[in-house]
Amino acid sequence: MRPLPLEEFEDLVADALDQVPPELMALADNVVVLVEDRNPDEPSLLGLYEGYALTERSWDLSGQLPDRIMVYRAAICDVCDSAAEVAHEVTVTVVHEIAHHFGIGEERLHELGWG
Repeated sequence: MRPLPLEEFEDLVADALDQVPPELMALADNVVVLVEDRNPDEPSLLGLYEGYALTERSWDLSGQLPDRIMVYRAAICDVCDSAAEVAHEVTVTVVHEIAHHFGIGEERLHELGWG
C-alpha cells in the first residue's frame, strides 16, 4: 500500500510505545525513536536499533549520544495491505527494536512471536 501520511504513521509509533509496559519504558535509558522512510543500506528493513544494549553497557559509555530506534514508514507500508496491518506491523517493529535495547536477540524474539 502507499505510505501513510507521516503524521498518521508517527501517531501509530506513539500508540505502539504506549503499549510497552511503563516499567519497561522507565528502564529504556537514553533512547530516541525516529521515523524515516527507508534504511539507505537495506531499503526493505522495517526497523533498526542502533546503540548499546543495556546488557552490553559499562561505565565508559556515559556521555554518549542516545541510542536510536528507527522505524521505516515506506518499508512497513510496502509489506502491508491495509491501515490495520500497518498499525500491527508498527507495533511489532517497535516492540522488536525496544527488545534489542534490552539485549534480546533475534532468535529469542522469533520464539516469542515478535520476529
